[in-house]
Amino acid sequence: KSISIKRITRDRLTAFLMILPSIVLLAIFVYGFIGQTIYSSMTDWEGLGEIVDLEFVGLDNYRQLFTGLLEVRFRQSLVNTFYFTIFFITGCLAMGLLLAILLDQSIEFEGTFRLIFLFPMALSFIVTGTVWRWLFNPVGGLNRLPTLIGLPALEFKWLTNRTQIWQFNWQNLPMILSIIILVLLVFLFIRYLRRGNRTTAIISGVLAALLLFWILRDGPQAVPVPQFEEIHGFNLALTGIILAAVWQMSGYTMAMYLAGMRSIPEELREAAIVDGANVFQVYRHIILPILQPITLSAMIVLGHISLKIFDLIFVMAGPDNATTDVPGVLMFVTAFRGNQFAKGAAIAVVMLILVAFVIVPYLVSTLRSETEL
Repeated sequence: KSISIKRITRDRLTAFLMILPSIVLLAIFVYGFIGQTIYSSMTDWEGLGEIVDLEFVGLDNYRQLFTGLLEVRFRQSLVNTFYFTIFFITGCLAMGLLLAILLDQSIEFEGTFRLIFLFPMALSFIVTGTVWRWLFNPVGGLNRLPTLIGLPALEFKWLTNRTQIWQFNWQNLPMILSIIILVLLVFLFIRYLRRGNRTTAIISGVLAALLLFWILRDGPQAVPVPQFEEIHGFNLALTGIILAAVWQMSGYTMAMYLAGMRSIPEELREAAIVDGANVFQVYRHIILPILQPITLSAMIVLGHISLKIFDLIFVMAGPDNATTDVPGVLMFVTAFRGNQFAKGAAIAVVMLILVAFVIVPYLVSTLRSETEL
Protein backbone atom coordinates (compact mmCIF):
# COMPACT_ATOMS: atom_id res chain seq x y z
CA LYS A 1 0.00 0.00 0.00
CA SER A 2 2.87 2.38 0.83
CA ILE A 3 4.47 1.67 -2.56
CA SER A 4 1.14 2.36 -4.30
CA ILE A 5 0.77 5.71 -2.51
CA LYS A 6 4.32 6.72 -3.43
CA ARG A 7 3.70 5.76 -7.06
CA ILE A 8 0.48 7.82 -7.18
CA THR A 9 2.30 10.78 -5.60
CA ARG A 10 5.16 10.47 -8.08
CA ASP A 11 2.74 10.25 -11.02
CA ARG A 12 0.86 13.33 -9.86
CA LEU A 13 4.09 15.26 -9.40
CA THR A 14 5.28 14.21 -12.86
CA ALA A 15 1.96 15.26 -14.40
CA PHE A 16 2.10 18.60 -12.61
CA LEU A 17 5.66 19.27 -13.78
CA MET A 18 4.65 18.40 -17.34
CA ILE A 19 1.85 20.96 -17.43
CA LEU A 20 3.67 23.57 -15.31
CA PRO A 21 5.20 25.40 -18.34
CA SER A 22 1.76 25.69 -19.92
CA ILE A 23 0.31 27.02 -16.67
CA VAL A 24 3.05 29.64 -16.38
CA LEU A 25 2.69 30.76 -20.00
CA LEU A 26 -1.11 30.87 -19.64
CA ALA A 27 -0.84 32.91 -16.44
CA ILE A 28 1.50 35.43 -18.06
CA PHE A 29 0.25 35.78 -21.62
CA VAL A 30 -3.49 35.37 -21.00
CA TYR A 31 -4.52 36.27 -17.48
CA GLY A 32 -1.59 38.60 -16.94
CA PHE A 33 -2.46 40.64 -20.01
CA ILE A 34 -6.14 40.58 -19.09
CA GLY A 35 -5.21 42.04 -15.70
CA GLN A 36 -3.02 44.65 -17.39
CA THR A 37 -5.87 45.61 -19.72
CA ILE A 38 -8.30 45.97 -16.80
CA TYR A 39 -5.82 48.18 -14.96
CA SER A 40 -5.17 50.27 -18.09
CA SER A 41 -8.91 50.80 -18.51
CA MET A 42 -8.95 52.49 -15.11
CA THR A 43 -6.27 55.03 -15.97
CA ASP A 44 -6.01 58.11 -18.18
CA TRP A 45 -3.53 56.53 -20.62
CA GLU A 46 -3.51 58.58 -23.82
CA GLY A 47 -0.55 58.25 -26.14
CA LEU A 48 2.53 56.04 -26.03
CA GLY A 49 4.63 58.79 -24.49
CA GLU A 50 2.57 58.96 -21.29
CA ILE A 51 2.94 55.40 -19.99
CA VAL A 52 5.02 56.50 -16.99
CA ASP A 53 2.66 59.28 -15.94
CA LEU A 54 -0.54 57.27 -15.71
CA GLU A 55 -3.17 58.48 -13.29
CA PHE A 56 -5.72 56.11 -11.79
CA VAL A 57 -9.28 57.30 -12.57
CA GLY A 58 -11.31 54.29 -11.45
CA LEU A 59 -14.45 53.58 -13.44
CA ASP A 60 -14.58 56.99 -15.10
CA ASN A 61 -13.81 55.58 -18.57
CA TYR A 62 -16.72 53.14 -18.25
CA ARG A 63 -19.02 55.91 -17.06
CA GLN A 64 -18.09 57.97 -20.09
CA LEU A 65 -18.73 55.05 -22.44
CA PHE A 66 -22.23 54.39 -21.14
CA THR A 67 -23.37 57.93 -20.31
CA GLY A 68 -21.02 60.40 -22.02
CA LEU A 69 -22.50 62.64 -24.69
CA LEU A 70 -19.56 62.04 -27.05
CA GLU A 71 -19.62 58.23 -26.75
CA VAL A 72 -22.89 57.64 -28.57
CA ARG A 73 -20.96 55.62 -31.16
CA PHE A 74 -20.00 53.05 -28.53
CA ARG A 75 -23.59 52.60 -27.42
CA GLN A 76 -24.72 52.18 -31.03
CA SER A 77 -22.00 49.56 -31.47
CA LEU A 78 -23.49 47.59 -28.58
CA VAL A 79 -26.91 47.80 -30.21
CA ASN A 80 -25.41 46.67 -33.52
CA THR A 81 -23.78 43.72 -31.77
CA PHE A 82 -27.08 42.73 -30.20
CA TYR A 83 -28.98 42.72 -33.49
CA PHE A 84 -26.09 41.11 -35.37
CA THR A 85 -25.89 38.32 -32.78
CA ILE A 86 -29.62 37.60 -32.92
CA PHE A 87 -29.85 37.43 -36.70
CA PHE A 88 -26.47 35.72 -37.13
CA ILE A 89 -27.27 32.89 -34.73
CA THR A 90 -30.84 32.50 -35.98
CA GLY A 91 -29.74 32.48 -39.63
CA CYS A 92 -26.92 30.00 -39.10
CA LEU A 93 -29.10 27.62 -37.09
CA ALA A 94 -32.01 27.77 -39.53
CA MET A 95 -29.87 27.43 -42.67
CA GLY A 96 -27.66 24.75 -41.14
CA LEU A 97 -30.65 22.72 -39.98
CA LEU A 98 -32.31 23.00 -43.39
CA LEU A 99 -29.17 21.85 -45.21
CA ALA A 100 -28.66 19.00 -42.74
CA ILE A 101 -32.25 17.79 -43.23
CA LEU A 102 -31.81 17.87 -47.01
CA LEU A 103 -28.59 15.87 -46.82
CA ASP A 104 -30.14 13.47 -44.33
CA GLN A 105 -32.51 12.24 -47.06
CA SER A 106 -29.66 10.17 -48.56
CA ILE A 107 -29.70 12.19 -51.77
CA GLU A 108 -27.45 11.43 -54.73
CA PHE A 109 -24.02 13.12 -54.73
CA GLU A 110 -24.37 13.81 -51.02
CA GLY A 111 -20.60 14.03 -50.57
CA THR A 112 -20.32 16.69 -53.26
CA PHE A 113 -23.10 18.81 -51.78
CA ARG A 114 -21.65 18.43 -48.30
CA LEU A 115 -18.29 19.65 -49.58
CA ILE A 116 -19.93 22.63 -51.30
CA PHE A 117 -21.83 23.63 -48.17
CA LEU A 118 -18.74 23.28 -45.97
CA PHE A 119 -16.41 25.17 -48.31
CA PRO A 120 -17.27 28.72 -47.05
CA MET A 121 -16.24 27.72 -43.54
CA ALA A 122 -12.71 27.03 -44.83
CA LEU A 123 -12.35 30.67 -45.86
CA SER A 124 -11.22 33.44 -43.56
CA PHE A 125 -13.52 36.34 -42.77
CA ILE A 126 -11.08 38.55 -44.68
CA VAL A 127 -11.69 36.63 -47.92
CA THR A 128 -15.42 36.42 -47.28
CA GLY A 129 -15.63 40.15 -46.59
CA THR A 130 -13.74 41.04 -49.75
CA VAL A 131 -15.93 38.88 -52.01
CA TRP A 132 -19.19 40.02 -50.48
CA ARG A 133 -18.12 43.67 -50.57
CA TRP A 134 -17.86 43.29 -54.35
CA LEU A 135 -21.27 41.63 -54.47
CA PHE A 136 -22.80 44.47 -52.45
CA ASN A 137 -21.38 47.21 -54.64
CA PRO A 138 -24.36 49.62 -54.97
CA VAL A 139 -23.79 50.09 -58.72
CA GLY A 140 -23.15 46.44 -59.49
CA GLY A 141 -23.21 43.01 -57.94
CA LEU A 142 -26.54 41.88 -56.53
CA ASN A 143 -28.22 45.16 -57.42
CA ARG A 144 -27.75 44.29 -61.10
CA LEU A 145 -29.44 40.90 -60.93
CA PRO A 146 -32.95 42.18 -61.88
CA THR A 147 -31.52 43.51 -65.16
CA LEU A 148 -30.98 39.91 -66.29
CA ILE A 149 -34.75 39.51 -66.67
CA GLY A 150 -35.42 43.00 -68.00
CA LEU A 151 -36.22 44.71 -64.68
CA PRO A 152 -34.57 47.95 -63.46
CA ALA A 153 -31.54 47.61 -61.23
CA LEU A 154 -31.94 47.88 -57.47
CA GLU A 155 -30.63 50.91 -55.61
CA PHE A 156 -30.26 49.39 -52.14
CA LYS A 157 -27.23 50.66 -50.22
CA TRP A 158 -26.13 47.40 -48.66
CA LEU A 159 -23.27 48.69 -46.50
CA THR A 160 -23.92 52.43 -46.28
CA ASN A 161 -27.65 52.56 -45.56
CA ARG A 162 -28.45 54.82 -42.59
CA THR A 163 -32.07 53.80 -42.14
CA GLN A 164 -32.89 52.43 -38.68
CA ILE A 165 -35.80 50.20 -37.69
CA TRP A 166 -36.89 48.78 -34.31
CA GLN A 167 -35.71 51.91 -32.56
CA PHE A 168 -35.72 52.51 -28.81
CA ASN A 169 -34.54 55.18 -26.40
CA TRP A 170 -31.30 54.27 -24.63
CA GLN A 171 -32.63 55.97 -21.50
CA ASN A 172 -35.29 53.24 -21.29
CA LEU A 173 -32.71 50.43 -21.54
CA PRO A 174 -32.39 49.80 -17.75
CA MET A 175 -36.15 49.26 -17.51
CA ILE A 176 -36.20 47.06 -20.64
CA LEU A 177 -33.37 44.87 -19.36
CA SER A 178 -34.96 44.63 -15.91
CA ILE A 179 -38.22 43.38 -17.38
CA ILE A 180 -36.43 40.87 -19.61
CA ILE A 181 -34.44 39.49 -16.66
CA LEU A 182 -37.62 39.35 -14.56
CA VAL A 183 -39.43 37.33 -17.23
CA LEU A 184 -36.43 35.00 -17.51
CA LEU A 185 -36.32 34.43 -13.75
CA VAL A 186 -40.05 33.68 -13.65
CA PHE A 187 -39.58 31.23 -16.52
CA LEU A 188 -36.74 29.49 -14.67
CA PHE A 189 -38.83 29.40 -11.48
CA ILE A 190 -41.71 27.64 -13.24
CA ARG A 191 -39.40 25.31 -15.17
CA TYR A 192 -37.40 24.10 -12.17
CA LEU A 193 -40.53 23.86 -10.03
CA ARG A 194 -42.07 21.48 -12.57
CA ARG A 195 -38.88 19.43 -12.67
CA GLY A 196 -38.87 19.09 -8.89
CA ASN A 197 -35.65 21.07 -8.40
CA ARG A 198 -37.00 23.11 -5.53
CA THR A 199 -33.70 24.66 -4.43
CA THR A 200 -33.04 26.26 -7.81
CA ALA A 201 -36.71 27.19 -8.12
CA ILE A 202 -36.66 28.96 -4.74
CA ILE A 203 -33.49 30.87 -5.67
CA SER A 204 -35.04 31.96 -8.99
CA GLY A 205 -38.26 32.96 -7.25
CA VAL A 206 -36.49 35.00 -4.58
CA LEU A 207 -34.38 36.80 -7.20
CA ALA A 208 -37.52 37.50 -9.27
CA ALA A 209 -39.29 38.92 -6.20
CA LEU A 210 -36.33 41.13 -5.30
CA LEU A 211 -36.04 42.37 -8.87
CA LEU A 212 -39.78 43.10 -9.03
CA PHE A 213 -39.53 45.04 -5.77
CA TRP A 214 -36.57 46.99 -7.18
CA ILE A 215 -38.50 47.82 -10.36
CA LEU A 216 -41.57 48.98 -8.42
CA ARG A 217 -39.34 51.21 -6.29
CA ASP A 218 -38.12 52.93 -9.50
CA GLY A 219 -34.74 51.24 -9.24
CA PRO A 220 -34.04 51.39 -13.02
CA GLN A 221 -34.42 55.17 -12.85
CA ALA A 222 -31.32 55.31 -10.62
CA VAL A 223 -29.09 53.64 -13.23
CA PRO A 224 -26.82 56.23 -14.92
CA VAL A 225 -27.97 57.03 -18.47
CA PRO A 226 -27.26 59.85 -20.94
CA GLN A 227 -28.92 63.12 -20.02
CA PHE A 228 -30.51 63.54 -23.43
CA GLU A 229 -32.84 61.27 -25.36
CA GLU A 230 -30.77 58.89 -27.46
CA ILE A 231 -32.44 56.79 -30.15
CA HIS A 232 -30.83 53.59 -31.38
CA GLY A 233 -32.04 50.80 -33.62
CA PHE A 234 -31.18 48.21 -36.23
CA ASN A 235 -29.22 49.76 -39.08
CA LEU A 236 -30.14 48.24 -42.44
CA ALA A 237 -26.45 48.50 -43.38
CA LEU A 238 -25.93 45.41 -41.18
CA THR A 239 -28.09 43.33 -43.52
CA GLY A 240 -25.29 42.65 -45.97
CA ILE A 241 -22.83 41.79 -43.20
CA ILE A 242 -25.31 39.38 -41.62
CA LEU A 243 -25.87 37.65 -44.98
CA ALA A 244 -22.12 37.23 -45.50
CA ALA A 245 -21.58 35.90 -41.97
CA VAL A 246 -24.48 33.43 -42.25
CA TRP A 247 -23.19 32.25 -45.63
CA GLN A 248 -19.82 31.43 -44.09
CA MET A 249 -20.88 29.79 -40.83
CA SER A 250 -24.08 27.93 -41.82
CA GLY A 251 -21.90 25.07 -43.07
CA TYR A 252 -20.56 24.67 -39.53
CA THR A 253 -24.02 24.24 -38.04
CA MET A 254 -24.96 21.93 -40.93
CA ALA A 255 -22.03 19.65 -40.11
CA MET A 256 -22.97 19.56 -36.42
CA TYR A 257 -26.64 18.84 -37.10
CA LEU A 258 -25.84 16.23 -39.73
CA ALA A 259 -23.44 14.41 -37.42
CA GLY A 260 -26.12 14.43 -34.72
CA MET A 261 -28.76 13.08 -37.08
CA ARG A 262 -26.50 10.27 -38.27
CA SER A 263 -25.87 9.22 -34.65
CA ILE A 264 -29.60 8.73 -33.97
CA PRO A 265 -30.53 5.01 -34.11
CA GLU A 266 -32.62 4.17 -37.16
CA GLU A 267 -34.91 2.11 -34.93
CA LEU A 268 -36.32 5.29 -33.40
CA ARG A 269 -37.41 6.61 -36.78
CA GLU A 270 -38.84 3.29 -37.85
CA ALA A 271 -40.79 2.94 -34.60
CA ALA A 272 -42.26 6.43 -35.02
CA ILE A 273 -43.27 5.68 -38.63
CA VAL A 274 -44.90 2.40 -37.54
CA ASP A 275 -46.89 4.38 -34.95
CA GLY A 276 -48.24 6.58 -37.77
CA ALA A 277 -45.89 9.57 -37.67
CA ASN A 278 -45.07 11.30 -40.96
CA VAL A 279 -41.65 12.72 -41.88
CA PHE A 280 -42.40 16.13 -40.38
CA GLN A 281 -43.57 14.59 -37.09
CA VAL A 282 -40.47 12.39 -36.92
CA TYR A 283 -38.24 15.45 -37.10
CA ARG A 284 -40.49 17.52 -34.84
CA HIS A 285 -40.94 15.01 -32.02
CA ILE A 286 -37.94 12.67 -32.32
CA ILE A 287 -34.93 14.19 -34.04
CA LEU A 288 -35.07 17.88 -33.04
CA PRO A 289 -35.46 17.20 -29.28
CA ILE A 290 -32.43 14.89 -29.43
CA LEU A 291 -30.45 17.62 -31.21
CA GLN A 292 -31.05 20.20 -28.46
CA PRO A 293 -27.54 19.81 -26.93
CA ILE A 294 -26.04 20.36 -30.40
CA THR A 295 -28.17 23.47 -30.85
CA LEU A 296 -26.95 24.83 -27.51
CA SER A 297 -23.31 24.16 -28.38
CA ALA A 298 -23.71 25.82 -31.78
CA MET A 299 -25.36 28.85 -30.18
CA ILE A 300 -22.47 29.22 -27.74
CA VAL A 301 -19.83 29.04 -30.48
CA LEU A 302 -21.72 31.38 -32.82
CA GLY A 303 -22.47 33.80 -29.98
CA HIS A 304 -18.78 33.90 -29.10
CA ILE A 305 -17.91 34.66 -32.73
CA SER A 306 -20.52 37.39 -33.07
CA LEU A 307 -19.57 39.19 -29.86
CA LYS A 308 -15.93 39.57 -30.89
CA ILE A 309 -16.46 39.97 -34.65
CA PHE A 310 -13.93 42.33 -36.19
CA ASP A 311 -12.32 41.29 -39.47
CA LEU A 312 -15.49 40.72 -41.49
CA ILE A 313 -16.94 44.15 -40.67
CA PHE A 314 -13.56 45.86 -40.99
CA VAL A 315 -13.14 44.53 -44.54
CA MET A 316 -16.73 44.95 -45.73
CA ALA A 317 -17.68 48.33 -44.27
CA GLY A 318 -14.39 49.83 -43.10
CA PRO A 319 -13.45 51.18 -39.66
CA ASP A 320 -15.01 54.62 -40.19
CA ASN A 321 -18.57 53.50 -40.96
CA ALA A 322 -20.37 54.30 -37.71
CA THR A 323 -23.62 52.65 -38.85
CA THR A 324 -21.95 49.21 -38.85
CA ASP A 325 -19.74 49.69 -35.81
CA VAL A 326 -19.21 46.90 -33.31
CA PRO A 327 -17.09 47.11 -30.14
CA GLY A 328 -14.16 45.28 -31.76
CA VAL A 329 -13.84 47.79 -34.59
CA LEU A 330 -14.42 50.75 -32.30
CA MET A 331 -11.78 49.49 -29.88
CA PHE A 332 -9.26 49.36 -32.72
CA VAL A 333 -10.13 52.87 -33.89
CA THR A 334 -10.13 54.34 -30.38
CA ALA A 335 -6.88 52.77 -29.20
CA PHE A 336 -4.70 52.58 -32.29
CA ARG A 337 -5.95 55.58 -34.26
CA GLY A 338 -7.08 57.97 -31.57
CA ASN A 339 -4.32 56.96 -29.10
CA GLN A 340 -6.97 56.74 -26.36
CA PHE A 341 -5.55 53.51 -24.98
CA ALA A 342 -7.38 53.65 -21.66
CA LYS A 343 -10.76 54.03 -23.32
CA GLY A 344 -9.87 51.35 -25.86
CA ALA A 345 -8.93 49.04 -22.97
CA ALA A 346 -12.30 49.77 -21.36
CA ILE A 347 -14.08 48.75 -24.57
CA ALA A 348 -12.00 45.55 -24.65
CA VAL A 349 -13.01 44.77 -21.05
CA VAL A 350 -16.67 45.29 -21.93
CA MET A 351 -16.22 42.80 -24.79
CA LEU A 352 -14.59 40.34 -22.38
CA ILE A 353 -17.52 40.63 -19.98
CA LEU A 354 -20.03 40.06 -22.79
CA VAL A 355 -18.17 36.95 -23.94
CA ALA A 356 -17.88 35.71 -20.35
CA PHE A 357 -21.66 35.97 -19.91
CA VAL A 358 -21.96 33.50 -22.80
CA ILE A 359 -19.05 31.16 -22.18
CA VAL A 360 -18.80 30.84 -18.38
CA PRO A 361 -22.35 29.51 -17.70
CA TYR A 362 -21.89 26.99 -20.52
CA LEU A 363 -18.55 25.80 -19.13
CA VAL A 364 -19.95 25.53 -15.61
CA SER A 365 -22.92 23.52 -16.87
CA THR A 366 -20.66 21.24 -18.91
CA LEU A 367 -18.26 20.61 -16.04
CA ARG A 368 -21.17 19.93 -13.69
CA SER A 369 -22.65 17.41 -16.13
CA GLU A 370 -19.28 15.63 -16.47
CA THR A 371 -18.91 15.48 -12.69
CA GLU A 372 -22.36 13.96 -12.29
CA LEU A 373 -21.51 11.31 -14.89
